Amino acid sequence: MDFFHYSKGELYCEGMKASRLAGLFGTPLYVYSLKTFVRHFEVVRKAFGDKPHIICFAVKANPNLAILKTAGLLGGGADVVSGGELRLALRAGIRPEKIVYSGVGKTEEEIEFALNSKILFISAESMPELESIARIAKRLKITAPVSIRVNPDIDPRTHPHIATGLKQTKFGLSETESKKAYEFIHFNKRLNPVGISMHIGSQVGYVEPYVDAARKIINLYKYLKRRKLPLKYIDIGGGWAAYFRPEDDIPEPDDYVSAMSGLFTDIETTIIAEPGRAIIGNAGILLMKVIAIKRNGGKNYCIVDAGMNDFVRPVLYNAKHRVESVRGSSGEKVLYDIVGPLCESGDFLARDVRLPKVRKNDCLALFTAGAYGSSMGSNYNSRMRPMEIAVAGEKVMVIRERDTFRDIIRNQKLRDLTAGIVNSVKKNIGL
Repeated sequence: MDFFHYSKGELYCEGMKASRLAGLFGTPLYVYSLKTFVRHFEVVRKAFGDKPHIICFAVKANPNLAILKTAGLLGGGADVVSGGELRLALRAGIRPEKIVYSGVGKTEEEIEFALNSKILFISAESMPELESIARIAKRLKITAPVSIRVNPDIDPRTHPHIATGLKQTKFGLSETESKKAYEFIHFNKRLNPVGISMHIGSQVGYVEPYVDAARKIINLYKYLKRRKLPLKYIDIGGGWAAYFRPEDDIPEPDDYVSAMSGLFTDIETTIIAEPGRAIIGNAGILLMKVIAIKRNGGKNYCIVDAGMNDFVRPVLYNAKHRVESVRGSSGEKVLYDIVGPLCESGDFLARDVRLPKVRKNDCLALFTAGAYGSSMGSNYNSRMRPMEIAVAGEKVMVIRERDTFRDIIRNQKLRDLTAGIVNSVKKNIGL
């Protein structure tokens, strides 16, 4: 359920016409419905009932400070995978004791910053990482709270690039290696074992893989408890799906929690969940203006002012997002490929989309753009990254300004490069 709807042939985001937003702020334009985001967050919270839990929003899905602040105001925490994401979460006001830090390649500087920030725990993914955490904790004269990310070797049935719970991936430790890791922690006074974690993938449209993975994690938790290693937290990860098209048959955000809840009836821990896409994905759309219509090779191409630099998921993951005209769907339909202006054959937003006949300057909306849209954006082809706005009823807030040319060249240095240096280089290579 979301709060984008058509009324009298016009697409609305809550109380605002999409066409008016495009006219006021220009395109490409990311538009977020705060009502949708809050609704999804609360659905997950209520699914836990009276079971102690923390909803740690996956910052990688959408790192906008306003989105993170909203999660914090709802009582949520943050799942971070880099020092930059940790800084963003703290900057947005999320309490450090509700932040968990995952990721396979944490630098020593990032680990030190996390420990000094007093976050809930670091989820270690290898023995060398555990050894680094212990060494840094000893230097800082503190005890580091840690969890082990267990790789349950469960097929999440999603795109191979976002399947993270199989043994063939770089993520986590096997059950056998995890037991060795906890034994190492048990005998190291600088490490405090507080949790156990898992994450099986992203855009996982089935609850069964989570049930299978959670069962493995809980069995390991019980094994550790028998070994006098009681843990405070079980992190069930995230990766829950968001629907791309109305006909998609996928679980609701609370369905994932409900499917696993029976496994936790006799477990006295706090459950941590890391949803991102499932609660912000269909809270966002990307508005784009039609530049031109072109027919080539027997196909109709609708060229828009958004490109793969703005939304890379279709080319990267073969994601099939819904695209509609903001003026509705009446009239005879024409088949289009929705493509961007970049110099790449992979620069497309959607293939074989049926739309009412499209004309130059029409406005289109790409749905389920709230997750992994702006967060994976770039300035490729020296394009300005889009503005982002949030809508609450009829209130509109600019939460990220559109890039300017100054933003693109901000960190580049030209001053010391002279004709003399270039001529010297030419001379040295015999030109």
